[in-house]
Amino acid sequence: MDATRRSALPGFAIAFGVLAAGLALAFTVGRYPVGLGDLFHVLTAKLAGTPADVPANVESVILQVRGPRVLAAAMTGGALAIAGTAFQGLFRNPLVSPDILGASSGAALGAVIGIFFSLSVVFIQVFAFAGGLVAVAAVYMIGSAVRSRDPILVLVLTGVVVGALLGAGVGLVKYLADPYNQLPAMTFWLLGSLAATTVADLVPLFGPLAIGAAVLIALRWRMNVMSLPEEEARSLGVATVRLRIAIVAAATLVTSASVATAGIVGWVGLIVPHMARSLVGPDFARLLPASAILGGGFLLMIDTLARTVAPVEVPLGILTAVIGTPFFIWLLASMSKSWS
Repeated sequence: MDATRRSALPGFAIAFGVLAAGLALAFTVGRYPVGLGDLFHVLTAKLAGTPADVPANVESVILQVRGPRVLAAAMTGGALAIAGTAFQGLFRNPLVSPDILGASSGAALGAVIGIFFSLSVVFIQVFAFAGGLVAVAAVYMIGSAVRSRDPILVLVLTGVVVGALLGAGVGLVKYLADPYNQLPAMTFWLLGSLAATTVADLVPLFGPLAIGAAVLIALRWRMNVMSLPEEEARSLGVATVRLRIAIVAAATLVTSASVATAGIVGWVGLIVPHMARSLVGPDFARLLPASAILGGGFLLMIDTLARTVAPVEVPLGILTAVIGTPFFIWLLASMSKSWS
């Protein structure tokens, strides 16, 4: 094992520690506390296919109530973190987040339209997922049609403009919605929540997440080259246009799936990649998996806090904003330092 890999081991150990702590807290803490011993017995019995030596209500809380929510939080946090890592490297900017190209705004518009027409939860998720993909596709088509020496800058500016337009669409739908039934549902969804997560919600989340994450990890070595200026990357023989499309498509896929499941959960894709980078360094071969692990643990802790900090559940977006805002201010203050 070379020195570079050895130097990353403590960072991965910390990331796995955060994930393990997040899983333990998510399963055991709540209005119905569960002991670590009971959790261990239920999970080992489930893996072995034998009856668990615990009360039936404890097993039900672990497997049916908290289990789907815990898995959804871990996958959503990992997805947003890995998407943020990819976008920050692609755009060579530490202040970029997964919604830079309008994926979150498109998903939000799709979801509120589904709620407005009183569709089922499944169709609302489908609308949200499709809205995110369509929004980013439109941004990329418009940005590619504009000839410029700096395609990255054009893409970012196009994403900002299209995102603003989609945000206006969300505002219009909210204005037209029923203020007693539809509007509260829209507001709650836009603030992010995993309260109603079921086992059925894990299937549409896992598929896109697995595909998008596999593509990004497969491209991890080329993503290191894409962090260089455009001309340097091309001089090294990298097909930057095709590679950029693949990275954007994969990152958008996991972002849209996450937003369709959990609503708008901001800041995770912004702050977690920086945490991971401080642990394992800037090499995407280590940074991508570390971000996914750390992101899963981070959102597990946030979700646990959301359902225990107050008598009523606090939306995830509020808590991530409370944590992310001071981090963002610190990041702006340290922008004069090198970022690599």
